[in-house]
Parts: sequence; C-alpha cells; structure tokens
Amino acid sequence: MSNKLPVGILGATGIVGQRFIQMLEHHPWFEVAWLAASDRSEGRPYAEAARWRLKTAIPANVAKMTVVPAKPEGAPKIIFAALDAAIARELEPQFAAAGCAVVSNSSALRMQADVPLVIPEVNGDHIQLIETQPWRRKSGGFAVTNPNCSTIGLVLALAPLHRRFTLETVMAVTMQAVSGAGYPGVPSLDILGNVIPYIGKEEEKMEEETQKLLGTLNGERVDPAPFAMSAQCNRVPVEDGHTESVAIRLKHKATPEEIIAAWNDFRAEPQQLRLPSAPAQPVVYMTAPDRPQPRFDCDLGAGMTTAVGRLRKCNVLDWKFTVLSHNTIRGAAGAALLNAELLKAKGYLE
Repeated sequence: MSNKLPVGILGATGIVGQRFIQMLEHHPWFEVAWLAASDRSEGRPYAEAARWRLKTAIPANVAKMTVVPAKPEGAPKIIFAALDAAIARELEPQFAAAGCAVVSNSSALRMQADVPLVIPEVNGDHIQLIETQPWRRKSGGFAVTNPNCSTIGLVLALAPLHRRFTLETVMAVTMQAVSGAGYPGVPSLDILGNVIPYIGKEEEKMEEETQKLLGTLNGERVDPAPFAMSAQCNRVPVEDGHTESVAIRLKHKATPEEIIAAWNDFRAEPQQLRLPSAPAQPVVYMTAPDRPQPRFDCDLGAGMTTAVGRLRKCNVLDWKFTVLSHNTIRGAAGAALLNAELLKAKGYLE
C-alpha cells in the first residue's frame, strides 16, 4: 500500500488539470486518487473523457480512472482546483466547507481578504491567513490560491529587488502564450501572424495580485505593497512561455552587478526545505543579449525557474529587463503543487 497522500483534481480534463496529472505521476508525497470534471465527462474513463494535449502519455493508472461528479462527497481531503473562475466561485467554497484543503489555480478567491495568495519563495508566511477562514473553524477545510500565470514570473523577478532596494514603480508589458487561454485557446486565424492587445481582466489581475503578493501580513489581513504598478497584456503566437518587458524605479540606488546578484542569489524556504517541486534556483539571469526566449528557456528548472535577461538602464525609470516563465507549469499547476508541498511541510495537510 502506498503511504502517499491521496489527492483529487477538480477540472481534471482541462489543460491545467492535465498538467496536474503529469506533475503528480511520480510525486513522492501525493498521488491522484479522484478526478472530477464537467457533466459531459462524468462516468467515463479519463482517457476517453480528456483530450490529452501534453507531450507525455497519460499515466496508465489515471487513464483507467472514472471521472466523477464535482461534489465533495467521496472526495479526498486534498483538492487541486483547475476551474474557470465562475465555476470555482461556486464549487471551491463547497469543498472547503466540507473539510477539504482546496489548493486552487483559479482567480475566484485570490483577492478575498482571508484567502492566502501565495508564491512560496516570496510570501509563504501568508498561509497563516488560513486560520482566519470560517471554513477552517467549522470543518477544518481551507482554501489557498496561487497567482495568475503572468503575475508569477513577474513577482519572482521583482521580489529579490524589492527586498534589497525597495520598488517604487513597476511597468510591465506581457507577450503571453496561447496555452494560457486553455484548450483550444485562441482560434488560429485570429492569432497566427498577429498580436492581440487584450486579455480579459488580465491587466487588473497582474496589478492587484502583484501588490498583494509583495504586501505585508498584518494580523488578519495583507497590507498591499505601496509601489505604483501598471500592466499591459498581449496574446502572441507562442505555444508555451509568457515573456514580459519590465521597467522599474527603485528607492535605493543599485548597480547592475548588485541587481543580477539579487536574482542569482535568491533562495527561500522551498529551497531550504527541499520541497519536491522547488527549483534549485528560482530566478536565473541569462547573460546572452537575445535571451530569454520561450522556445529555448521556458523549461528551465523543469518549468519552475523564472529566466531574466537584458538588464539595462531605462531613460524614464531606472532599469528595464525581460522576464520569461512557463505559464502552465510555474504559472499554473506547478505553482499550486508547490503551495501544497509547503502546506504539507508546515503541517496543514496532516
């Protein structure tokens, strides 16, 4: 018998649900025991219900599993949620109220005052907000979220600089991969040879989430980071990997060498605890003048490392640089999985 903790996946047939299954196949702590999806998938073997879009094969044990209704009855106590926001807003509180630990990739609860929005390397201490949730007091259940896919790479690049030099202004322009829109994503005749300068609610998410993530835990709330933040978001014809052009103003002066050292030296609790999905180096600075590039660099650290490059002076603010992160791994399933690993290491999944 396995001594791994059984986990369930809500939204198991979608792209992020598939990433969860892929990343959990050989996980040392967790194993997939329950799969739920929409009504049209219920009662079918997973291999028939899911249109598998990843390059690795469906794990044999998962392929045979029957997809069940998305209801708390019979679900394991640890739930990874990969749901559209509207559905998540209804279902995730039901599972938390039933005593489940809901580790969500959805935006539905991210900005709720008592729900931790967490990148473990950046603000792992915010998981303490779990104790303020009514679900926790009534049933033992709770919800923890990870940020938007475009926010995670940005904040991993910003956090070392904010800690050492204090951010005053951040401006980010994204070039986001089509996989960030799920499957089938953006119609080919809309995106091929094109750039779409609009992704619904993406800019608002980046701005709000960045300030919550880099904010300060103050008792039962998070005080947002006080720097000014502006985001512009674009969809581009790239399969995987969100690229961002970032400009910043710092409160304290810094040299290029100091900034690069802040990125390359950045380590945090996930690395100290050796969490299974934590990359050895969360942020890597690339010295080549034309890197990072999605085709070559989004899989760094098994997709969990953020690549930074092209640091140079900015004539409007202080500095500008390029950020790249894998949007469905570090930006989605991998982010939630790392959150779950931190929760287990902290004793929340006993």
